[in-house]
Amino acid sequence: MIFASREKAVFGQFESGTGALPGAGGVQHLVRRLGRARAIEVIVSADDFDADTAERYGWINRALPDSELDGFVERLAKRIAGFPSEGVRVAKRVVNDLTLASPAHIRSDAATFQSLIARPESRERLDYLAGWGLQTPGDLERDLGKAVGDFPR
Repeated sequence: MIFASREKAVFGQFESGTGALPGAGGVQHLVRRLGRARAIEVIVSADDFDADTAERYGWINRALPDSELDGFVERLAKRIAGFPSEGVRVAKRVVNDLTLASPAHIRSDAATFQSLIARPESRERLDYLAGWGLQTPGDLERDLGKAVGDFPR
């Protein structure tokens, strides 16, 4: 389950802006959660999406006001914890068996991702983003869609 703050959460898949794809099963995950058309939009646009849009698209279960998020999740967790654990465990396993990508598809995605990010154009874009703070706490991580769109041509 995925819950997010309306005021703080940002969702996106910036990889196509660098010439790559979401790796490690990311494509299968997005198609299953969002459907084909929205998954294509998310993947190829490399844009940022707010929590309300992510909720509407089926990317997350709920977008909540930041002040309510922790309390909601805590109440839900306590409720679920009060149920017989075997029933919860089996329900999750059955849903996972029906909806998650196979290990073979995840390995295939990972290999495709690795081949794409090794390309010179992708390396150039990733190096550019790294110079601006990719994978470090800060503003770039909250605005990757804009950053990949602003890549100097």
